[in-house]
Amino acid sequence: MRSLFALFALLSCGLVFAQQPSPQERLKAIAADPVALREAVDAGKKVTFFCENCHGENGISKYPEVPNLAAQNPVYLLEQIRKFGSGERKEPFMQGLIKVLKEDERVQAAQYFASLPVRPSKADPGLAANGKVLFAKLCSRCHGERAYGGERFPRLAGQQLPYLKMSIQRYRDGTGIRNDQLMAIATSPLKNDDITAIAHYLTQLP
Repeated sequence: MRSLFALFALLSCGLVFAQQPSPQERLKAIAADPVALREAVDAGKKVTFFCENCHGENGISKYPEVPNLAAQNPVYLLEQIRKFGSGERKEPFMQGLIKVLKEDERVQAAQYFASLPVRPSKADPGLAANGKVLFAKLCSRCHGERAYGGERFPRLAGQQLPYLKMSIQRYRDGTGIRNDQLMAIATSPLKNDDITAIAHYLTQLP
C-alpha cells in the first residue's frame, strides 16, 4: 500500500512539473492580461534598477556600444536574458548580474523594457533615404519592414546611430563577440558609406 501511495505521489509530482508553463508562456499570458501586465511592468522597473548604469534610464543607452532596450520585443529580450544567464552570450558583467535574477524577475524585466517608448534620433534625410533602400533589400526580411524585429530578431528602429554603425560593421567584418552567418551574408556587400546610410535610416524611425 505504501508503495502505491509513493508511486501516486511521484506521478502527481511529475504531472505538476510537466504542467508548469515556460517563461515565454508566462510572458505571453501576462501580456494578454492588462492588470497582470501593469503589475509586471511595475515590478520590472524595480528589478532592473542596476540596468540603468549602462542601458540608461527608461531603456535609452548611455554608451555607444550598448543598445537601447526600450520598446524591444519582450520575447526576444527574455531569450537574450536567458542566453546571458546560461553563458551562451559572453559578457562577464551581464552574466554576473543576470544570474542573480529569478525566473519571474526575468519575465518582469522583459515586460518592463518592452513597455518603454522608443526615442528616435535626428538623421541626415539624404542618407536616410539611401539607407531605406538598402534596408528593404538586405534587412527587412528578418527585422521587418519597419525594423520592429520580432521574437527571434531585435528591433532596430530608434537605436542610436553609433551603436548601429558599430554593430553592422562588426557583423560585416566578423570582429564582434557575436558572429552570425545570416548577418555576415547580409552585410558582406556593404561599404562603410552604405552602413552609415542604413544607420541614419534606422535611428530616426519611431
